[in-house]
Amino acid sequence: MGKLTLAQEPEADELLSESSLALVIGMLLDQQYPLEHAFRGPKKIADRMGGLDIHRIAEADTAEFEELCATPPAIHRYGRSMARRTQDLARYVIEHYNGDVEAIWTKGDPDGKEVLRRLKDLPGYGDQKARIFLALLGKQLEIRPKGWEDAAGAYAEPGSRRSAADIVDAESLLEVRAFKKQMKAAAKKG
Repeated sequence: MGKLTLAQEPEADELLSESSLALVIGMLLDQQYPLEHAFRGPKKIADRMGGLDIHRIAEADTAEFEELCATPPAIHRYGRSMARRTQDLARYVIEHYNGDVEAIWTKGDPDGKEVLRRLKDLPGYGDQKARIFLALLGKQLEIRPKGWEDAAGAYAEPGSRRSAADIVDAESLLEVRAFKKQMKAAAKKG
């Protein structure tokens, strides 16, 4: 995998760059919370569990896992709720992909449309989050199934500053944040 800078914190970014599980959890947490903090969540879980293991997350006692995720500094503003979503995601990947996160975009050599469908099927992933993740795979990790750009839509545009897919340093994070703020303001006027 490529070198990601989504968390803007070296150790958290290293985990995101090395672990597909960390990356899908980070994207899951990227809602109603500052993006870079969301992508630091997987590192917090890994630190508290002695590593990031999909089976240990899935099998953890729900109340204990919620406590682990909600303990300050929490993984998210809504730590307990996101803990449950993280466990749901882990269980889904175990059930449908034998615990292999990368199978989401590799199993059966899927095209971009199929990868998008698989991402949208993940608990906590809607259409927009799935498109952003697909664009992130293509733009930053060079995972480019046939038709990925069409499937990811505007998020695949070269040089755009729309989403996590476009964050390559501190400056681009600020540009993405400004774009999102502009879109929110336009929607309010709408």
